[in-house]
Amino acid sequence: MRLENIAGKLVFYQMDGNATYVRDTRELASDVPTETMFELFDPQKNFSTATFSYTWDLGNGEVIQGTEPVVRYHYTESGNYTLQLKVGAIVTKYSPPITDVYSTDVQVLDAIKNIELKGPSDYMVSQNTSLAFHVDGSPPIWVCWRFLPNCVPDPAASCTLTMLYENTLRLNHTFTSAGVHCLDISVHNDISKLQTSFSLFVRRNDNTHLIFILSCAAILVATFSFIGVIACRPRHHNRSQIATSSNATFLRNQESKGQSAIVFNFSNVKRGEKEPLLVQYGTQY
Repeated sequence: MRLENIAGKLVFYQMDGNATYVRDTRELASDVPTETMFELFDPQKNFSTATFSYTWDLGNGEVIQGTEPVVRYHYTESGNYTLQLKVGAIVTKYSPPITDVYSTDVQVLDAIKNIELKGPSDYMVSQNTSLAFHVDGSPPIWVCWRFLPNCVPDPAASCTLTMLYENTLRLNHTFTSAGVHCLDISVHNDISKLQTSFSLFVRRNDNTHLIFILSCAAILVATFSFIGVIACRPRHHNRSQIATSSNATFLRNQESKGQSAIVFNFSNVKRGEKEPLLVQYGTQY
């Protein structure tokens, strides 16, 4: 019986802590221990006594040779790589060696390890707020987020799902109450996931109170100014009333020694009546 090929498949595993993940989609996490195994398909047991050799070309310039159907390595950088495996088998010492080549494309992604808030952590009520977050991981990234007033958990509250094709998440939100609010964010890509929460302090808008105080002060100043102008305005008397209400008469001072004197005598005269302005009493010569 002549064997012309070696049937099998490549299986990828990655170890993250105590967990082991099977990467069936050929999407790997960067800088994570990776194990690739060649699983031989031999239901007839034709290769039960064969001797195998394996040459692994990782596509990043690294080539690993061995006699075991497994290779251990890790990609240090994200990107697209073509992994090739050359399998050689010697069934008997009299039969020629059999060689087969397996090739597959793998996509290496950066695992999501951190979410960083860009900007201040305190905001104001009734103000349109823009929040920016940097997600450390390879896109595309699915993000699910929700705001919790006073950081009170709400099991019935749903989150808003957003898909990122870059590493920056931008949210626009208007806080309706003051206090501490929590922003829950859950993110994941094809090879990792991360959930975290941010505490945001929301304070009242001091400018609103300042405008109200200044408006009240302006009204008070205008009111007191009007009262002051009315109270301090000078009173003008009617000159005609003064002229008609008093009249001067020259009287002779009897006690003076034969000399005439002018004595002012003011008397009230009704308006419309006439009286001599000057009457002189003197010695008749």
